[in-house]
Amino acid sequence: MRKKTVKFQNKDKSVFFPMLRERVDQYFAEQSLSKQGDQQLVCKGIFMLCLLLVPYGLILSNQFTAWAMLGFAVLMGLGTAGVGMAVMHDANHGSFSNVPWINTLFSSCLYLLGGNVLNWKIQHNTLHHTYTNIHDVDEDITGKFLLRLSHSDERKRIHRYQHIYAFLLYGLMTVSFFIKDFRQAYRYNHKQEGKLIKPFSNRDVAILIGSKVFYLLFIAVLPLLITDLTFGQWLLGFAVMHFTAGLVLSTIFQLAHIVEGAEQPAPDDSGIVGNAWAIHQMQTTANFSCPKLLSWFIGGLDFQVEHHLFPTISHIHYRALSPIVQRTAEECGIPYNNKASFPEAISSHIKMLKVLGR
Repeated sequence: MRKKTVKFQNKDKSVFFPMLRERVDQYFAEQSLSKQGDQQLVCKGIFMLCLLLVPYGLILSNQFTAWAMLGFAVLMGLGTAGVGMAVMHDANHGSFSNVPWINTLFSSCLYLLGGNVLNWKIQHNTLHHTYTNIHDVDEDITGKFLLRLSHSDERKRIHRYQHIYAFLLYGLMTVSFFIKDFRQAYRYNHKQEGKLIKPFSNRDVAILIGSKVFYLLFIAVLPLLITDLTFGQWLLGFAVMHFTAGLVLSTIFQLAHIVEGAEQPAPDDSGIVGNAWAIHQMQTTANFSCPKLLSWFIGGLDFQVEHHLFPTISHIHYRALSPIVQRTAEECGIPYNNKASFPEAISSHIKMLKVLGR
């Protein structure tokens, strides 16, 4: 992590965000809407949890063939991705509900995915959302195993082929929680970024360890104890579930920042980024158009520009806010990066992998 605190400075373009925020506030006032989620979002959360837990329950019933259970593992993978994008993500940003305990409850769904809430909030909410696409600070683009996602990372010969094998590595995202969470906790405790990160308390460490033990009991011990699955069959199902979840989650997240037009600004020697924070978000983030059903499933993350500008507003509002953001950006001469389709976004990401690799 960087030793110097990164700061955003550009008074000439600071008019954009106040103007945009005023228009967004006016929209919610005129529509008499809350910026948080509603009952439909709670129902969506319950659906996503069922997509994860119902197949799990069917596996535990021990009434199906091994092949059927493998199909259930795929559904659990989709459920894991759905919970991550459409439930846990909003809840950890405080936008799932205007009731704090409901946000806390649904943010805890991350423990069912093998992750840790505090680590997520530090890595995602604090570092990624504040310092988007800045090398050494935004961990989403820095120091990835066999991947070069930042122009500032060291380039190795194997990176020439990363556009071929990258999607296989994306499938390891959720299973990596087992190691990554402990490494992150250690790093955050010993290298606090400009005092943005508080040291982990004994309670935080206990939750980290206890949640991992719970997940192992939930995902491994219980199925092996009460079903006829062999260890090999269980391991295959475990791998399929996590690969499905990791592939979906990683791909959607990569389409927001590792595509053509999404910049990777570098701070100067004093840690200054020559832009206002909101302008930085516009320059480093991209949207992509996709069918409404896919947008619903991925928690509105096809509208990443709106999400990065207003992370505490629920994703159910992003489609309505998109024209407001785009119009305001055009008036201020600021780029609004939007890929016309999901395939175009995938293609753009692959092109960027090639550029970064070669």
